[in-house]
Amino acid sequence: MNIHEYQAKELLAQYGLNIPKGYLAQTATEAEWAARRLSCGKDGRVVVVKAQIHSGGRGKAGGVKLAKTAEDARAIAETLIGTTLYTNQTGPQGKKVSKLLIAEGCDIEKEFYLALVVNREKATIGVMVSTEGGMDIEEVAEKHPEKITNVDIDPTVGLQDFTLRKLSIALGFGLGNTLSNQFFQIMKSLYLAFLRFDCDMIEINPLILTKQGHLAILDCKMSFDANALYRHPEIQNLRDYEEDEPRELEASKFGLSYVSLDGNIGCLVNGAGLAMATMDIIKQTGGQPANFLDVGGGANQETVTQAFRIILKDPAVKGIFVNIFGGIMKCDVIANGIVAATKELGLKVPLVVRLEGTNVELGKKILNESGLNIASASAMADGAQKIVKLVQ
Repeated sequence: MNIHEYQAKELLAQYGLNIPKGYLAQTATEAEWAARRLSCGKDGRVVVVKAQIHSGGRGKAGGVKLAKTAEDARAIAETLIGTTLYTNQTGPQGKKVSKLLIAEGCDIEKEFYLALVVNREKATIGVMVSTEGGMDIEEVAEKHPEKITNVDIDPTVGLQDFTLRKLSIALGFGLGNTLSNQFFQIMKSLYLAFLRFDCDMIEINPLILTKQGHLAILDCKMSFDANALYRHPEIQNLRDYEEDEPRELEASKFGLSYVSLDGNIGCLVNGAGLAMATMDIIKQTGGQPANFLDVGGGANQETVTQAFRIILKDPAVKGIFVNIFGGIMKCDVIANGIVAATKELGLKVPLVVRLEGTNVELGKKILNESGLNIASASAMADGAQKIVKLVQ
């Protein structure tokens, strides 16, 4: 689960971190009011008008503007609110801007990159820092990998002083001075926040050094482990449903795990591992999956019907591949669901079904005797080949 920048800053402010003041604005009038409250225009003070969408690269997309007066902030807000930003993370559909953060400007001396992430391979909390803040970290990794320092924190041991020293030296802050002491405190606070909120990631880009010699968090992103949200109702309340892909949001209401992709072959599978394998074999066969959809182990006829409905809401879908391995879920239940969904929805695109496992023969019999145009597959590879051929 992701939250907006302004929400992440509110959470981190609880830890006494140095974060520029800012206010949320959803109208041009609110943006002007926020700028006036931040004394924009007085003694050369400026504010930054920042589009609030769940995506990085907002600046490059025109979503971050500098305002020298409150009137400027209003004019910028009128331009940004209601527009759609396109970044390398939003996809071709982009994201509509409905909220802005009006934040006080800073005198920036230097920008740095800092992130804490879950390293699942090592079962650690990975920390990544770089002196190249303000840039896409992927670009830095490609062109200047030597400027990135990675360390891993064993959560059973915690954040140790030697890790803090290594990171401080890597960023050029040195040791035993005011700057390094500030950085130590920032790292300790971020680590505590990461643990407390069950985060997947906290990304500070950039962490800045001001001309007054202070470190400050200029921009940040936070994401959270969805499996731990039951422990954090205060985090769940921060969810912005307007930012969710509509089909993914609808699927969650029926207990379905759905992720929209760019292909034209809809996939209905039980089990995340099998779903990943299904998408891989479709690609290897020359096709492109339109989605990841795991109906889980407790699906029934209604669930299958809703899964078909959600898949078909994607206009790019030209065919559907159902790949079921019956364990807890019985193949005859799935077969009945497929037949009912096909009749109810008036399915017009090609449908290939591969069933295996519990009650598989009964399931195949139900499909064969349905009188519907359903192609049966003997194996996963056979099914992938058939559906790719049918949609070409």
